[in-house]
Amino acid sequence: MNGIHISKRAYLVLSNGTVFEGERIGAEGESVGELVFTTGMTGYLETLTDPSYCGQIVMQTFPLIGNYGVITPDFEGETAVKGYVVRELCDYPSNFRSEYKLDRFLKEHNIPGIAGVDTREITRMIREEGVMNAMICDAPPASLDEIAAYSVKNAVASVSCREPEVYPAEGERKFRVALMDYGAKRNIVRSLQKRGCEVTAFPQNAKAEEVLAINPDGIMLSNGPGDPEENVAAIAELKKLIGKVPIFGICLGHQLTALAMGGKTVKLKYGHRGANQPVKDLIGGMTYITSQNHGYAVVSDSLKGIGTETFTNANDQSCEGMEYPGKNCFTVQFHPEACGGPRDTGFLFDRFISMMGGEHNA
Repeated sequence: MNGIHISKRAYLVLSNGTVFEGERIGAEGESVGELVFTTGMTGYLETLTDPSYCGQIVMQTFPLIGNYGVITPDFEGETAVKGYVVRELCDYPSNFRSEYKLDRFLKEHNIPGIAGVDTREITRMIREEGVMNAMICDAPPASLDEIAAYSVKNAVASVSCREPEVYPAEGERKFRVALMDYGAKRNIVRSLQKRGCEVTAFPQNAKAEEVLAINPDGIMLSNGPGDPEENVAAIAELKKLIGKVPIFGICLGHQLTALAMGGKTVKLKYGHRGANQPVKDLIGGMTYITSQNHGYAVVSDSLKGIGTETFTNANDQSCEGMEYPGKNCFTVQFHPEACGGPRDTGFLFDRFISMMGGEHNA
C-alpha cells in the first residue's frame, strides 16, 4: 500500500469492565493475564526477559518504548510475560548496539501487545483500584468471566531451570555458590561470577541434601514470580538450609526465607515495579534508589524475635530487607544486581562474599 503503515485495531479489556482501544503490536491472538505497570524509563528489554513477570501483562508507564531496539546481550532470561502494553512503540530504533525492532521480538516470542492506549489513565486506575486482570484481544468479549477467573499459578516451576547448571567463576575460583533458581535473572549469576564465584544453579524443587552435597560456601536465593506462599515444597527445603552456610536472598528469595522462618507475606495493592524505588537503610541511615519487581511483601511484624528488619520502603514503609541473627542469613526485596536500573546497592554482593570468608572484590 505504497509503504503506508496500516494498523490493526486491538483492545485492552480490564476485569472491571473498562475497555481501551488501540493498535495491535507483537503477536496475534488474545491473551489474559494480571495487568501490572512498571515505571522504568529504560530497561524494557530486561523487563520483557525477567522471569518474575511470568503470567502478567506488563504495561510501561514511560510513553516511548523500543527507541534503542533489541540488544540480545541485555536479556535477563527467557521471556514469560503474557502481554505488553505501551503508549507508543518506536518504529525506528537508533542505537549502535541495536539488532532489530522490538515489534519483531514480541512476534518471535509470541507476546501479544497493544499500543496507542492512555497508559497514564490505566496506571491511575490500577493505583486506585489495585492490580487487576486484563485481556488483549481483537474484539471485546461478551463476558468478563474468563478475565475475572484468571490467576497466576505454578509460576516458579514454569521458569526455573530443569537440571543443575554450572557457571564458572571469572578468573580464579574463590568460592562455590549454590543458586536456588526460582526464576533467576542472569545478572545475579554475573554479579557472583565477577567476584570469583563458581555458581551452580539448582531447580526450584531441588532437595536440601542435593544442594549441600556440593559443599557450597554460600547459598544464593533468587528472584521469581507468583505468590510466595504457593511454594510449599521449596519453603520446606529452605528450612533445612538456613543456618548451614551463609545465605543471601533477593526478591522472592527474601519472601521465601521469611515464610521458612515462620513469618507472613501479604499482597500489595499494586506492587513495586521500576527502577526508582527509594529504600531506607534502617541501620546505616542511608536512602538508596533501587530497582524492584514484586507484588508481595514480607510482614516484618510477623518476624519479631526471629529476624531484624534492615530496610524499609520510603514510600509505603513496607519491608525491604531482613537479617536473621545467628543464622548467617540476610535478604532484600529489591534488586542489587539490576541492569537497566541503579547500582546503589551492589555492595550487598560484597557483604555476601565477606560472609563466605572473602575480601571485597567489586
